[in-house]
Amino acid sequence: MDVDVELGLVKVVRIDTAQDVGRVLNPLSVQGQIEGGIAQGVGLAVMEELILDGGRIRNPSFTDYLIPTALDMPEVRYRLIEEPEPGAPFGAKGVGEAPTISSTAAVAAAIRQATGLALSRVPIRPEDIALADR
Repeated sequence: MDVDVELGLVKVVRIDTAQDVGRVLNPLSVQGQIEGGIAQGVGLAVMEELILDGGRIRNPSFTDYLIPTALDMPEVRYRLIEEPEPGAPFGAKGVGEAPTISSTAAVAAAIRQATGLALSRVPIRPEDIALADR
């Protein structure tokens, strides 16, 4: 995690994860689901925010509502744990949802650790971090 406390900018440089995926049926698909979930989690942690003003959405387009792109993606290192689910076809389990939830919390925790700030919301905005606002 790279954090510039003067500007409040964050760059997630690497995420390591291990996930129980049941039985791996298609390794490339599992990798894509994990990386896609992490991308969503990173977005939720540091960029995606629906801004409402008097019940009106102030950022209704992708020009104003930021989502992560390939350039925002960190290096992903993952380990697959295969504990087949007996009640599911071929022992498979869901893959994409878990990294979305865990990566958001991991990024927020890493920012708290790097800055010493008691950040209690996501997305964590630059103004939540910048030294000028302390």
